Amino acid sequence: MFFSRFFKPFFNLFSLRAFRIGYLKVSAVHKIFYRVYGNPKGKTVICFHGGPGYWSNLKTAKNFNLKKYKVILFDQRGCGKSLPLGEMNDNTTQDLVEDAAKLLDFLKIDEKVIVFGSSWGSTLALLFAETFPQRVERLILSKVFLANHDNRTWELENSALFYPDIFEKIAQPAQNAKFLPAYYASLINSEDLQKKIDAVNLYGSFENVLGSLNPKLGYPLVDETLLNSSKIMMNYAANRFFLKDNQILDNVAKIQHIPTLIVHNRLDFVCPLKGAFDLHKALPLSHLVIVPERGHGGPLISQCLKKEIAEIL
Repeated sequence: MFFSRFFKPFFNLFSLRAFRIGYLKVSAVHKIFYRVYGNPKGKTVICFHGGPGYWSNLKTAKNFNLKKYKVILFDQRGCGKSLPLGEMNDNTTQDLVEDAAKLLDFLKIDEKVIVFGSSWGSTLALLFAETFPQRVERLILSKVFLANHDNRTWELENSALFYPDIFEKIAQPAQNAKFLPAYYASLINSEDLQKKIDAVNLYGSFENVLGSLNPKLGYPLVDETLLNSSKIMMNYAANRFFLKDNQILDNVAKIQHIPTLIVHNRLDFVCPLKGAFDLHKALPLSHLVIVPERGHGGPLISQCLKKEIAEIL
């Protein structure tokens, strides 16, 4: 009995099998990797993963009833199993949004879909909805990131109120640079391996520090996977995520008719709650759930998100 109860969640996770898997060529440079889970005849959910620079996670599909829903996961350009790995040529936010539409067309999905996104994925989910509102039935967002001036001010200025010792270590090498993310992008794009590693261990690990009571910069090991992931992240940050400032909220009228679930931690030091709250106030059909938890993730927000999804779908 104990063995079954303890290992059942792991068996459920690993027993998931994609009924469709493959690559889609989306440009002269890039092929994106995709997987489709659940009921082939079910309502479609398309999921945007976090980052920039991370990859799709099988656990995302577990948020949905796979007997009823068809869940599409895909790795964004340069990420995960997409090819070529770490490639920034022909790789912008607009490209990622268009790729989702291309993937739906390739899979012959014409009906309106449910769009899910967490963290950076929430940014892309919102941009997808604003670009293709006619294709979206519902938005489900977690850890909202609007990629706007407020986010930059928080990361590059206000976070130092709580982590002055840590921020000094990151800012000091770039003290003559006009824009901190651009400085570190120049390091990660260089041919010098040590400069790349320094970039990852300083600016690249700052997100892991935010919200921590015992902050430590750096990683025990900087491998090729981490280098490529960090390269994508830093290049996007250096380019202000290829967005006009406040672009999402400035275009929110396009999606005010779309029912939207927003789940966000109260003390998220990576993406402060204000962004989720501002979005909620701008969307009359939105429902905001503030989770009493600290950090950018955690077990409580995961449980709450799954519970809220089950209640609305």
